[in-house]
Amino acid sequence: MKMMLKTTVSLSVLLLTAGAAFADCGIAKGSVRILSNDFEALRVIETATQDCVAAGVTVTANATAEHKNLQVPALTINPAEYTVAMVANNSIVPLLNDDLIRPLDDLVAKYGQDLQPNQLIKIDGKIMAIAFMGNSQHLFYRKDILEKAGITTPPTSYEDVLVAAKAIKDAGIMDYPLAASDKPGWDLAAEFVNTYLGTGGDFFAPGSAELAIDNANGQKTLEVMKAMTAYMNPDYLTYDANELNKVWDAGQVAMMNQWGSLAGAAVDPATVPADIVSNTVFAAAPTISGGTTPAAALWWDGFTIAKNISDEDAEASFQAMMHGMSPAVIAAHPDAATWLVKGYTPGPAAVGVIATANGGARAYPMQPYMGLLHTALSTELAEFIAGKEDATQALADVKAAYDSAAKEGGFL
Repeated sequence: MKMMLKTTVSLSVLLLTAGAAFADCGIAKGSVRILSNDFEALRVIETATQDCVAAGVTVTANATAEHKNLQVPALTINPAEYTVAMVANNSIVPLLNDDLIRPLDDLVAKYGQDLQPNQLIKIDGKIMAIAFMGNSQHLFYRKDILEKAGITTPPTSYEDVLVAAKAIKDAGIMDYPLAASDKPGWDLAAEFVNTYLGTGGDFFAPGSAELAIDNANGQKTLEVMKAMTAYMNPDYLTYDANELNKVWDAGQVAMMNQWGSLAGAAVDPATVPADIVSNTVFAAAPTISGGTTPAAALWWDGFTIAKNISDEDAEASFQAMMHGMSPAVIAAHPDAATWLVKGYTPGPAAVGVIATANGGARAYPMQPYMGLLHTALSTELAEFIAGKEDATQALADVKAAYDSAAKEGGFL
């Protein structure tokens, strides 16, 4: 039976508060096996968990962009291949639906006395995950390029972004001033979700799994996404989030929506030219179509503990993660993320995420059928963004693919 999800966590509150962890491991025995996505903030935590290696204690980690495809089969076997699965709003849902992760209330009671309530991701009253960072995509822009083009007011809407892009291109400053994560697949679907959230529309009919994006909001979302491509490199279909930072570091882009978790890397003086670092500004995600809500999904990232493992390994894994996200570790890497850990003071790299949250951005939906929609968007928007079909056909294709999957899953 599929699980209907309800979380007690407010993302905007999460982003402005923090929790804490233990200062050392103190693990007597056990195996810690971590599966995660691959970006800087997660690598910080995973590296710190290596401190817990000792006689009778092993710690391994697999950081991969394929983590969402691996987690369900890897945690289904008994014993599970991994003891820890790093998750976010969306990736926790399949694990909950298939009953693959364990409640953490007993471990929090034993080892998490300093965790604040806002870090505790509760499903039906049980703690199922611990959040350690907040995230969202938001606007990165080059103030020097905008100034050269005569743009004196920073862009706050997609309409502003398009006007600025035209001015930059017309002035001959840059042929391709915009970039976005339009690579067909998860990234392209996320671009649609972000932009659609800014319209204020709902993805599903109230209280139902019936899709509700084939409307004016859906049309406007695709219209803006397509308009942006006129100012992008012709290779825009190859751009995912990691590629965006590469072209930013190379000084080839003036504006883009990018993950806050990658903001620190975009202004790292060790790898980015000084003139780009000094002229990079982070701001809230743009609004769309006269709205006031930033067009970006708010996310939390955290960890879960597998169900199909021994209690000994579960305890060791929880302790290792508490050490990995401890205040001392986070204090040494303040710009790697918008952390939710006690003592963290948001720095310049966190400005965009905080501004997006404070602007009222909405959380990425946690309905159990949202993943089916994301998958449908991943495949069915490819021809549209490549200019091979119109918005009406694209939305119809998304609906057909989603309806088929939702009926097969028992949601419709």
